[in-house]
Amino acid sequence: MPTREDSPRALAARLVPLLDLTSLGEDDTPGKIDAQCVRARGGVLPAAVCVYPEHVTTARRALAGTAVKIATVVNFPDGGSDAARVEREIRRALAAGADEIDAVLPWTAFCHGDIVAARAVADAARHACGAGHVLKLILETGELATPERIRAAAELGIESGADFLKTSTGKVKVNATPEAAIILLDAIAAHGGRCGFKCAGGIRRIEDAAAYLQLARERLGDAWITPARFRIGASALYDELIPLLA
Repeated sequence: MPTREDSPRALAARLVPLLDLTSLGEDDTPGKIDAQCVRARGGVLPAAVCVYPEHVTTARRALAGTAVKIATVVNFPDGGSDAARVEREIRRALAAGADEIDAVLPWTAFCHGDIVAARAVADAARHACGAGHVLKLILETGELATPERIRAAAELGIESGADFLKTSTGKVKVNATPEAAIILLDAIAAHGGRCGFKCAGGIRRIEDAAAYLQLARERLGDAWITPARFRIGASALYDELIPLLA
């Protein structure tokens, strides 16, 4: 996919500040999270690290004094329909020191036509985050499956005030795809670009990341692509990019 970047190194330098360096392993330990954060401090900083709520305090301590945001996940990965529980999870995560919340839309309920339940969770997440914390709404586009449902979920997320539409949890069979990204980016563009976009799940190569970058550029312009509006959730991609900056 053609881009304006002149070299792999220049592209890597563009991409790393857009990354949410993610570690969502079921066996993650505080030591692993601390080591990942120490590594992130060593060069070009990512936009955020994304960890499970129990590791927020570790990440906050390890990244103290940097501009790297601490992101965590709620209602994850299943996407339940209990809006009150989602709000409680978010309040606890923010109290622990999270800056950004990646909350899963109740995609099963949405697929079954229960739009009210899906909207209640999205609204509760927005309310709990308030104006001071970033909300990324995970749509789980691979499970929504059809273009019509993906577009409808994107509209719901934008209307609810999400700061980002995120493709996937990375925990299902089909995660980020260019086809789903196009639908989300088109919806975002139709609403003036005020909502951001995050692709996540299976993005491991610089070529994959460049393709998503180009899709966003074509629809929203190069100036729109900043950490405030465009993120890539990945860990393997970080491992590929960092050697290019040496």
